[in-house]
Amino acid sequence: MNTNRRISNLLRTEDWLSVWIGAIVIILGAVAVLTGWFDFSALSFKTWTAGETLAAADAAKVVPLGEQLGTWAFWWKCIKTVLILGVLFGAGVKLQGEKLRNFIPAFLALFVIAVIVRMVSAEFTLKRYLEWAFWALIIGLLIANTVGVPKWLKPAIRTEFFIKTGLVIFGFSILFSNIAKFGLYGLGIAWGVTPVVIIFMWWFGNRILKIKNKPLLMTVAAATSVCGTSAAIATGAASGAKKEDLSVAISISIIFTIIMMVFEPMIIEWTGMGQIMGGALIGGTVDSTGAVVLAGSALGPEAEQVASLVKMIQNILIGFIAFFVAIFFARKIDKTGKSEVKAVEIWDRFPKFILGFMAASIIASIIFVPAFGAEKTSAVNKVLGQFKDWCFVLAFTSIGLDTNFKQIAKSMQGGKVLWLYIVGQTFNIILTFAVVWLLLSGKVFPQPDIKTFTHKEDKINAKKEAKAVKAEEQQPAVDLMPQAEPVQDNENK
Repeated sequence: MNTNRRISNLLRTEDWLSVWIGAIVIILGAVAVLTGWFDFSALSFKTWTAGETLAAADAAKVVPLGEQLGTWAFWWKCIKTVLILGVLFGAGVKLQGEKLRNFIPAFLALFVIAVIVRMVSAEFTLKRYLEWAFWALIIGLLIANTVGVPKWLKPAIRTEFFIKTGLVIFGFSILFSNIAKFGLYGLGIAWGVTPVVIIFMWWFGNRILKIKNKPLLMTVAAATSVCGTSAAIATGAASGAKKEDLSVAISISIIFTIIMMVFEPMIIEWTGMGQIMGGALIGGTVDSTGAVVLAGSALGPEAEQVASLVKMIQNILIGFIAFFVAIFFARKIDKTGKSEVKAVEIWDRFPKFILGFMAASIIASIIFVPAFGAEKTSAVNKVLGQFKDWCFVLAFTSIGLDTNFKQIAKSMQGGKVLWLYIVGQTFNIILTFAVVWLLLSGKVFPQPDIKTFTHKEDKINAKKEAKAVKAEEQQPAVDLMPQAEPVQDNENK
């Protein structure tokens, strides 16, 4: 019976379904690029302007919006993208036991909003200053806090499902050698800081703020120190938190995730911290895994990888934290004196999409690159990156649509929970920065060399350019030789 339940979980739980959907996208993308049988690229907008006067170099990269929308190729890619995503996520929803007739119209509407987000964020000035994730949040928030989200749209609002799938796809672009190189650094940052932050927030909430709702206190502490929503759900279940408590913890986490995702990369860039240190700081302090990847990408490719690696290593703690929280609450808080929690709880609460992320990285690094080369791998990642971005834009639009400020304000409970988060997150940032500086500044330990497929592609192109320059430099010398010989002959004569 237990074996049947395990097999059923492989096809019915969101975590595992995100792995299978991500794997399907990776396989289709790889086959398309390697064989050339079909075009698997997704819809994307080229830069356009709303009438700005641009320099010649910038103007050359601009394609008028009307010109983009007026081509059959654009609309075919739009149809193809929504069909691929709709079929895959629709199948996932169906396998989870929900009705497709509710999901399909809702998903189509969500996709239309996401297309508007991508179109707006491709405008030259808007694109220059803020990433599309910000516009996804803003548009979603505007809808949720003005006209409101209709009930028929809610079946498509599946933030975690979209983020997990996008991260599995993203794993194919991460060199496994980076995971190996960065493993100990990531463990030091993620596992060294996280337990300290939880203990500090528990002490601060109990002794200073005197919060009586212990499950809420623990849930907020876990959401702050680990990864927001996922940690809140797992820890809330382990501590016996009510639905209202979980809603408060997630709402606060979402608000500050939005703020930190936008402003933390700006501050890091302003301080000149560097991509590796900046990416590690983002990975250790921004709550949502998807927001970590996007905030890291704002700094650069190395920061994106480092941020995601730190957050992935941190996410591994979810199962262990939920396990020990369940024991702690059963024995100390609820005072039952015993706990029926079993070690298998760690596996049950472990975020399975991390396995998909790791598997994609290993396959790309150990099998795909040696077999097909870095250039082909980069070409595959270019296609996969489009689908990763669509998963994330759907996720962040969903976050915006699912955030109602009036409801959040009502659930703040006099401001104590808000102060708990602010003080806890401030402590988290300070401690994480200290550990990041210790491990990654290069002053104490050697800084790891993080490479990307982009680096390899750049090196290949640089070699080609160097050969071309060398050939050009040598060519004039060859041309001049015939002219020099007759002069010598005349002088001899």
